[in-house]
Amino acid sequence: MSDTYAVVAVLVTAAVTWSLRALPFAALAPLRASATVRYLSTRMPAGVMVILVVYCLRDLPLTESRAVAPTAALAVTVGLHLWRRNALLSILAGTAVHVALAGAVFAH
Repeated sequence: MSDTYAVVAVLVTAAVTWSLRALPFAALAPLRASATVRYLSTRMPAGVMVILVVYCLRDLPLTESRAVAPTAALAVTVGLHLWRRNALLSILAGTAVHVALAGAVFAH
């Protein structure tokens, strides 16, 4: 009896796992041709980045010295991205500026 139970449990687990992995592909297939999805795929990355910036900087007091690093990093990231249009370069440079300035401000 226990061997049958184990086999059935493994088969049910395999079926559920396979179904859960296949379901997103089956559900997304009709959406690929949707005009709304195409529109969102072009607009969402910038929108998400704006939301993240606002969320991260919303409580930052601009009159304190700890605001220098994030503000300068944001300026470098935006400026470099507008100039070079390379997201990886912009993010890496902004991160490097933030790390360098945050280390210099908090070292004192």
